Amino acid sequence: MGDFFTVEWQDGAVVMLDQRLLPTKEIYRTYRDYRAVARGIKDMVVRGAPAIGVAAAMGIALGARQLKKIGDANEFERLCRVFATTRPTAVNLFWAIERMRRVYQRVVRRGAHTIRETLEREALKMHAEDIAANRRMGRHGAALIPKGANILTHCNAGALATAGYGTALGVIRAAWGQKKNISVFVPETRPFLQGARLTAWELQKEGIPATLITDNMVGHFMQQGKIDCVVVGTDRTAANGDVANKIGTYTSAVLAARHGVPFYVVAPTSSIDLSCPSGKQIPIEERSPREVTHVFGKQIAPTNVRVANPAFDVTPHELVTAIVTEKGVAHGPFQKTLLRLIRENGERAKGEKGDRRRMSAEIPSSS
Repeated sequence: MGDFFTVEWQDGAVVMLDQRLLPTKEIYRTYRDYRAVARGIKDMVVRGAPAIGVAAAMGIALGARQLKKIGDANEFERLCRVFATTRPTAVNLFWAIERMRRVYQRVVRRGAHTIRETLEREALKMHAEDIAANRRMGRHGAALIPKGANILTHCNAGALATAGYGTALGVIRAAWGQKKNISVFVPETRPFLQGARLTAWELQKEGIPATLITDNMVGHFMQQGKIDCVVVGTDRTAANGDVANKIGTYTSAVLAARHGVPFYVVAPTSSIDLSCPSGKQIPIEERSPREVTHVFGKQIAPTNVRVANPAFDVTPHELVTAIVTEKGVAHGPFQKTLLRLIRENGERAKGEKGDRRRMSAEIPSSS
């Protein structure tokens, strides 16, 4: 994983790998304006809940360098709101914004230089913490993967979706590193093709055997007994264990239940939202119709056809076998086990519940 990175802080700028161009082009974008970072998040230059959170933190640190009145709390709040309106479903975004807000409030009276330096250090700390958490999740999750397993994943929950290593792909990487002789089925993930463009690319770089399939082939391969378990990531997990992930995840979960295939969700605790009772309260981002009507700029559907393009769906907790976090593996009833894991995480035990509920209520449910 040393030959590419997702998002980094370099010489006072935010640098992101443009994932819209993969796998044919590997282009890094350098952003020296925080508004451009926000646009990059919204336009999916960077995507994946953990990566979005880290990118937003770095964007706020960059914005702190640009604001003339960084000691003005109202100015800083406007900066935070620029990022809060980018992607509504990924809870890591709001977790990162709230963490940067708390740091700002702690040092706001110490002068502009201290504010800017402290915010930059916090963003870099979040970057390092995410990679470390992903590696811990990889170790915890690999214990669930049998030798020789054929694994189905969905969308991209790899190094590209995080600061590095990955969540669902982190588990797969760890199992591969343990010589478990695994292989991976990768649905293409319409309409943005994250599976075909990103996950297949990452697995190929790692040398892990992978088979690319279309989204509507999943049931066939499960019926044939060729899939042993499903491992996916999550953009937001509710307190009861309901999971919001890329559209199509629910379909795979239903098929897995029908065929007796374990369904594992890999979720950093930063993506678990205890203020959200169930998946019914998770805002689902509706993206541009053009993503459905066009493929690589070429129109494939009739002009003016009505289009629905929800970016995520919600998998009910009863279809989830286990949720893997950096703190350990949670089994049902998730209402109790997730709460216990969160309380064990010192960073999450500092009263974020009310702040996230307020922030989530302020953002639109569509892009």
